[in-house]
Amino acid sequence: MLVQFENVGFRHAGGPPILSGLRLSIEAGQMVALVGRSGAGKTTLLKLVNRLLLPTAGAVIVEGRDTREWDGIRLRRRIGYVFQDVGLFPHMTVEENVSVVPRLERWPAARARARAHELLDLVGLPPPIYAARRPRELSGGQRQRVGVARALAIDPPILLMDEPFGALDPVTRAEVRREFVRLQDRLHTTVIVVTHDIAEAFALGQRVGVIDGGELVVYDTPSRVASSADPRVRALIDALPPLPAPGSR
Repeated sequence: MLVQFENVGFRHAGGPPILSGLRLSIEAGQMVALVGRSGAGKTTLLKLVNRLLLPTAGAVIVEGRDTREWDGIRLRRRIGYVFQDVGLFPHMTVEENVSVVPRLERWPAARARARAHELLDLVGLPPPIYAARRPRELSGGQRQRVGVARALAIDPPILLMDEPFGALDPVTRAEVRREFVRLQDRLHTTVIVVTHDIAEAFALGQRVGVIDGGELVVYDTPSRVASSADPRVRALIDALPPLPAPGSR
């Protein structure tokens, strides 16, 4: 297993539990979607993987090592991170944004540039058109694609995604999501994505987990999660907006 949560709990000093008794194993190359309401503990779970937080109970194992044993900077450079507001550096070009981590890793300039161009092609942003642009010159969907390219710059074995498509309009969100699934089919990176949208979790995850109150309620294939009778799972599914009937206004 590439990532394991072994009876993990987390709470801030003097605060209530945010996660408790969490057991989860993620295989290399798997795309896992974790879904839950706001405050369920999803983002905390991601931060435990890349050692932005350390568990207050149990252990998080990444590539066979407890995260307490990792140097935090070294671990985070091995893990890509994509989040909702993208966080591109506005004063940098698209190419420079994608090349940030390779430069920190002291790659030669030509190698970093070649890798940035390779990834821009991969996410559907041809370098002759987009490499020299600034983030303000891009649409929301294009900025999100640059964020994915940046996260993949040094070919990390793990990619964390925190509500990555939530700021996009519904049509762009669906397009970028489909492109990301296509990209994952090619790269086979291990992906952990968290979302509050169970429909998105079903669309992305080979395995889907529902988190409620800091506990992992269910973790299974999308079809089995969809058929769960657990009321905490049903609440998320029942909240999906119904499609209008044909001919209705």
